[in-house]
Amino acid sequence: MIVPAEFYLVLATVLFFIGVFGFFTRRNLISLLISTELMLNAVDINFAVFNAYCHPEHLEGFFFTMFGIGIAAAETAVAIAIIINVFRNAKSIHIKNMIELKH
Repeated sequence: MIVPAEFYLVLATVLFFIGVFGFFTRRNLISLLISTELMLNAVDINFAVFNAYCHPEHLEGFFFTMFGIGIAAAETAVAIAIIINVFRNAKSIHIKNMIELKH
């Protein structure tokens, strides 16, 4: 049984908008990072779906997906390092306390 592309695209859209909602409503740096990862995963799903349904004989979409996963892993590592340094300086990872870092 083949799943139609629309189901994957709806899943990617829902994941993307959950990530956007979380990014704009959360006040914690870890929550912002998780929301960003949700958005990147939605893009990766789109790469794989469009490749599988538009050009199944080629693998460019899957290569873009692997590249996107690598970029997301690197972004997560750098973001966690920044969050750890922010926590060491500000003793908090809430955005409202980031104004203290400007001084």
